[in-house]
Amino acid sequence: MSVILIGNDIIHYEVLGRGRPILFLHSWVGSWRYWIPVMQTASGHYRAYALDFYGFGDTVKNPQRYRLESQVALVEGFIEILGIAQIAIVGHGLGALVGMLFALRNPQIVDRILAVGLPLGGNKITNRLRNTQPPDLAESLLGRTPQAEPVLTDATKVDPRAVSASLAEMGDLDTHSLWAQLIPPCLWVHGNSDPVVHPPGLDQAAGLSQPIHRIVFDGAGHFPMLDDSSKFCRLLSDFLALDPGESPQRLQLKKEWKRRVR
Repeated sequence: MSVILIGNDIIHYEVLGRGRPILFLHSWVGSWRYWIPVMQTASGHYRAYALDFYGFGDTVKNPQRYRLESQVALVEGFIEILGIAQIAIVGHGLGALVGMLFALRNPQIVDRILAVGLPLGGNKITNRLRNTQPPDLAESLLGRTPQAEPVLTDATKVDPRAVSASLAEMGDLDTHSLWAQLIPPCLWVHGNSDPVVHPPGLDQAAGLSQPIHRIVFDGAGHFPMLDDSSKFCRLLSDFLALDPGESPQRLQLKKEWKRRVR
């Protein structure tokens, strides 16, 4: 287990591989651990980092750090301490929000963002997330399968106050407008059967800037990286392989997984 200190707070993270850095940010249920299969695949060509937010996994449980501002500051401190000059972010749910806010404050650092299960406002999140304890929610979302084990195990480590604090701020965020201000290329990935976050419609994605592209995984829920790991990893690989500044709209979800060219 790897840790750093930000102030007096212990921050847990893990890292695999060598190459260009990627940072994986988890959702409201679980911790860094469910990213392991994707990190293992990415580590063949990239240096894959994943961390636990305040109140999750093995990072300190400190209610004074549970607001979105503090979670963003955690990412800033992590990247500064590790001396990373530029990074790609893969965020899921809460991690997508934190990654977006970090990129708005640090556009020179973020190379690109892949946002999974992105809520475009508080009304896009179901009450199941607000009213269900993390372990119960994890089991209802994933059942009890080998793929679900990392989420189920670390859901017991989630401080429910950390979930509530971020959700309470969602009502004050115009997430759609904030995404429209992003400079780095962005790829949205949603499961069309996500029972936690309502996927944005095509009209919502079309109303944003050109570098944003939306892809829906048929049959996937809130964890498309677990529901269809091989498809998710291939999509991530293609996204990371885009040239700097190249639009993700050139990516297509096809059986042959080839990038469409003009």
